[in-house]
Amino acid sequence: MVEPVIRTIKAQGIHRQRLDSIQAMGEGISFCNTRRPHQALDMKTPAEAFASEA
Repeated sequence: MVEPVIRTIKAQGIHRQRLDSIQAMGEGISFCNTRRPHQALDMKTPAEAFASEA
């Protein structure tokens, strides 16, 4: 589960920053969860999809 997230973070969002710190990883995960739309979620962010389920 973690490998696709890391690959996505490297390919998009934080691809210009080095992922050599915990803070950078946290920023990448936050970006993927709150700002990056996902095809599997009908182009919603995970935060949007989770909010609509609640």
